Parts: sequence; C-alpha cells; structure tokens
Amino acid sequence: MIRRFAAELVGTLLLVYFAVGVATLSFGFGVTGRSLSAGVIATALTFGLVLLVLVYAIGPISGCHVNPAVTLGVLLARRITPFDAVGYWIAQFIGGIAGALLLWATFAGSPLYGRSTVGLGTDGWGAASMIRINLGGAFLTEVVLTALFVFAVLAMTSPAAIASVSGVAIGLALTTVHLIGIPITGTSVNPARSLGPALVVGGTALSQVWLFIVAPMVGAVVAAVAHTFLQPPTKETPLPPTEDHPPAEEP
Repeated sequence: MIRRFAAELVGTLLLVYFAVGVATLSFGFGVTGRSLSAGVIATALTFGLVLLVLVYAIGPISGCHVNPAVTLGVLLARRITPFDAVGYWIAQFIGGIAGALLLWATFAGSPLYGRSTVGLGTDGWGAASMIRINLGGAFLTEVVLTALFVFAVLAMTSPAAIASVSGVAIGLALTTVHLIGIPITGTSVNPARSLGPALVVGGTALSQVWLFIVAPMVGAVVAAVAHTFLQPPTKETPLPPTEDHPPAEEP
C-alpha cells in the first residue's frame, strides 16, 4: 500500500514539474515567441507524453491515476476501495504541491522570473483566461473536458480494452483536452495539478482554484455514470464441475 501511495505522489510530482514547467516556459517566459499555437501544442504534447510514460512506468504499481478526478471515477466504477481512494487523494495533492514547489525553486534561479509576472502555469477565468471566459463557461469547460478524459481512462483500463496500447490512448486523450482547453481556462482536469501552482503563485490564481477542484470532480462523476451505462456486460465463464458435484445427466 505504501508503494502505491508513493507511486501516486511521485507520479503527480513529475506530471506537474514537467508539464506545468513547459506551460510556464511557453506562456510565462515566452520561449515559444509570439506564436500562441506553438505554446499550446508544446504544452498539450508535454502533458500527454509525460502521462503516457507514467502509465507504463507506475501503472503496474498504482494504476497511475496521478489525478484526484481519475481516482474518483475509478472509485465510482467500484475498482478501488474508499480507503485506498482517500490515500490516493492525499498522495496526489502532496505530489502536486511538491512538484509546484520544486518547479518554483528551479525558475527562481532565473533573473527573469517573478511569481506575479511569469506565474507558474496556473488556471483561471476572466482576466486570467486567454479568451476572457466567464465563470460559468470555465466551469462547463472543465466538466466536459474532465468527463471526456476520465471516460477514456475508464474505458482503456476496462477488461475489454487492449492493455498494451492503453497508455498511448490515455496520453492522447489528455493531449486532446489540453489543445482546446488551454486557450479557455489553461486546462486543469486535475485538481492536484491546479492546487499546487495556485498555492505558490497566490493572488487571483488561489482565489479561483476552487473551480478547478470542484468542476473536474463533477466531470469525473459524469464520466463514471456514462461508463457504467455504456460498458458491455461482462460474460461470466461457468465453473467446471467438481468431483463432489458431477454434472447432471441429460434425460
């Protein structure tokens, strides 16, 4: 159990450090220049590729949730116990905060960095959104994007899925939601990913972070309900007869 929680903590830390790091470099430091599309694509691909690697690296240990919304979806699908889910949530939030602190310590070594000017890849609405989306639009966006992502995770980890390609599909699903979500809210779909950077930056990011905790969890509920309704029933294989109870003879 400790190894599973540790895997979730380290996995979430790495996701935040690398993926949020690229988001900060692209939109905070402006290393991708004036091309908004370049920054969106670079950030979306990083989120997807890091998750793809983590699925194969720590998936056999913990299932590689690295996201409280995914854990909620798995819990509602009855694939994990409530006790394990709480442990996963604690580990994921600790990992998200630790990853943000490590990333901040990295960027603090640059004379160009400032928390109020460069930020740390935080999510937001209103003035914090590229398209100035309002609160309602931001909430709806996060619910829909998270529902798609968690649904993909549940589908690709079901008994009917092809396990060898599940990591690729899950990574591409996260890339896809970021391609549309980054210009709208910055894309959370992961409360741990949003809380860590918001705690470091503070200000508007911290005052708005509640939405990026609540909305993804709502999206996870939607995904779990949809998956439960749509998944094909599992066929049970009849047990072979035992010596004590031989099969009944046909008349």
